[in-house]
Amino acid sequence: MANLLYFVHPTIVMPFNTAIVKGYNAVTGSSVKLGKWEHYLSMREGGLRLNAQHRNALSNDMGALAGLLFDIGSGRYAAPPRDDDAAALQGWEADLEKVREESAAAHKRWAAERESDATHTEIQGWLRDLGKSLGYGVWIASNDQGRSYQGGRLGDGCLTQLPAQARAGLDSVRLIDVIWVEADGSKVAAAFEVEHSTSIYSGIVRMLDLALGTELGAGVSMFLVAPDARREDVRSQLRRPAFTRVAELGIRYLPYSELGAHRDAIGRFGSGLKPLNEISHLL
Repeated sequence: MANLLYFVHPTIVMPFNTAIVKGYNAVTGSSVKLGKWEHYLSMREGGLRLNAQHRNALSNDMGALAGLLFDIGSGRYAAPPRDDDAAALQGWEADLEKVREESAAAHKRWAAERESDATHTEIQGWLRDLGKSLGYGVWIASNDQGRSYQGGRLGDGCLTQLPAQARAGLDSVRLIDVIWVEADGSKVAAAFEVEHSTSIYSGIVRMLDLALGTELGAGVSMFLVAPDARREDVRSQLRRPAFTRVAELGIRYLPYSELGAHRDAIGRFGSGLKPLNEISHLL
């Protein structure tokens, strides 16, 4: 009941489970017991006071305090020692510094992932706009069409479905980052997988599915679009035995820098795929 009430009133009611109770008892020296309503109400009062006392460090959402108590009660972190135990206090402060380092590292990973997502979307946007400028119908990966881009959605103005011959039984083809389709819908002209920081395996498999598993796959130009520094990484991954058929497909590596430098000129003066072949490299 307390946990249900927490979701209705997160700033008034605190969640309640075994680990949270153990953490509360460890921090406050109390002896709250699980499953007794009057004990819960007592813990809630103490939790509100504790939260108010440390408001600069904690959210007014009682789930933040409960999360801290859960980590202490489950043994992940030690409870703060009493002020009169200098040795224990020193050890706890060392543990606290370790936690802060872990949190900083986690935040750094999170920021890098967000940057990666933003860059991936931006490159898809470049390819979308370039494809439209060259007269192609453009397909954006079905799971990316709703991403925010330049005040709208990445899928704005793009195809709502692939040609039937490219769809039959191959859901993975719908997840290729960007596909250019001839204006009359008769042929898939090019497929692009943007590989900002992750492995290329899933992208290669999707393009193999398009090339070898659909009626429209023959003769499709395929590009791995990646940061300039990833060329050798991409090349070495393609040497794996599982990708022996890749060499037959003529997949090309298109660096971010070349695409960024030439996309405007190609969009204004280019025709077909020849300009992209000129600024990309055969893998």
